[in-house]
Amino acid sequence: MMKKILILFVLLIFSGSWVVAQQPKVQEQKNGPKISFKKTIHDYGTIYVGSDGKCVFEFTNTGNEPLILSKPRSSCGCTVPTWPKEPILPGETNKIVVTYNTRHSGSFNKTVTVYSNAINNKNVVLRIKGKVVPKPKDALPVKAMDGKAPVNR
Repeated sequence: MMKKILILFVLLIFSGSWVVAQQPKVQEQKNGPKISFKKTIHDYGTIYVGSDGKCVFEFTNTGNEPLILSKPRSSCGCTVPTWPKEPILPGETNKIVVTYNTRHSGSFNKTVTVYSNAINNKNVVLRIKGKVVPKPKDALPVKAMDGKAPVNR
């Protein structure tokens, strides 16, 4: 008799766990702001010294509370971020503009770390890269040897 009760009890426990396992899991919706960028890397390619070094990183608050950005930090003084100081409401899109100083030639790979109150990603690293090259020299007119008008080469 005891064996039958024990077997019945074990079967009851297993059937109960099977029923619990079959119930759909409810997705928890955490309250708070969420930040979502369209892109986190910008490749300038090859640009000339003195070119416009601005690029735009668009983002959206996909959460359900206002998103607040803290001062972004750049990896060096040649990279300057501009960001919205006011809270970004749920569903709103805004942008961070990053300006790279193109006064010097050479390859670059810089980062800007964006700090926020987002629950999904408190620190987002934006990256810019490319190569700055000197502008090509304009061809100067060369005087023709026969005394005629100058010729461009």
